[in-house]
Amino acid sequence: MNNTRFATSIHILTLLSKSNCELLSSEYIAGSININPAIVRKEIMNLKEHHLVGSREGKGGGTFLTKPAEKIRLSDIYLAIRQSSLLGRSNHPNPDCPVGRQINDEIENISQVAEMATIKQLGKTTLAQFSKQFG
Repeated sequence: MNNTRFATSIHILTLLSKSNCELLSSEYIAGSININPAIVRKEIMNLKEHHLVGSREGKGGGTFLTKPAEKIRLSDIYLAIRQSSLLGRSNHPNPDCPVGRQINDEIENISQVAEMATIKQLGKTTLAQFSKQFG
């Protein structure tokens, strides 16, 4: 996962958890993250699909958490944004090579172990716990 989606999503959700149930606009959130509001809206759409946030359209609209921050684990956020293997994609090695013939299976095993360890560790912390460190 060599991208900023986790950082962007956890930033969005942390802002929402600190908002005291106030709806936040994508422009406000983007200003905090210092990115384009279109990127924020894309991540909000993904978080909506995973039932972590909701939104209201129009004047006075914005985004909100759909459940208490105490019920959202950092692993939920990770699983919502995960698109590919933690360690990246495998190569297309030569199947006639004794290493090439087997290496992708072994890399996949390592990747699965790393992925499970990441999910387990992130599952130990709630969004509420994470958010407490920010004034």
